[in-house]
Amino acid sequence: MAHTLRYNIKQHLGIGMVEVLVTLFVLAIGLLGVASLQFVGSFSNSAALQRSSAVMVSQQLTERLQASAFRGQGAAGPVVDNRYFDQDIYNFETLACAGNDPWVCHCEQRPAVIPDCENGQCDSDQMAQFDGWQVSCATVKVNPAARVSLTCRDNDAADAQACSAGSIHQIRITWPAVVWQGLNEMINPACNPNDEGNDCVYIELVL
Repeated sequence: MAHTLRYNIKQHLGIGMVEVLVTLFVLAIGLLGVASLQFVGSFSNSAALQRSSAVMVSQQLTERLQASAFRGQGAAGPVVDNRYFDQDIYNFETLACAGNDPWVCHCEQRPAVIPDCENGQCDSDQMAQFDGWQVSCATVKVNPAARVSLTCRDNDAADAQACSAGSIHQIRITWPAVVWQGLNEMINPACNPNDEGNDCVYIELVL
């Protein structure tokens, strides 16, 4: 009777070890799945934050254009100063940076070459420079790799306006796309006229 009891105990212990190993294996698979979900979730959250920030910046530039619009001489409708379409006023093109963070370099304090339109009078050219700087700061605050551009689909190249009344103003906030698992069908073609591999927010506006 004692021999049978010892045999049953050994058999029971053996089955328990197998169960433990199976449980650990299943648990490991589950933890890998949870880790994968967390990684994908953090990736998605970062992408959503970048996109939300870009949407707000593009809306901000839209509002600045509308606020700065005026009826030019002989114009059939509102226009903005030609300086808004000078790409050098965006993305700190004319400013030097000694560090890696463009917001720290250019936005913690207003650079001396940027007109102080908050505390003084500015003409339309100076206001365009100021707006370009502020919009650029808002662009890189969340995503240092993002860039802003304003172009125009001009409907009258013969007049003096870079973007004639009734023309389409094109606002783009672009940043390098991080494509998950090689899937790029969600990338906006308007961001990549030359297949650069960017993501963006793109707005067309008529004043």
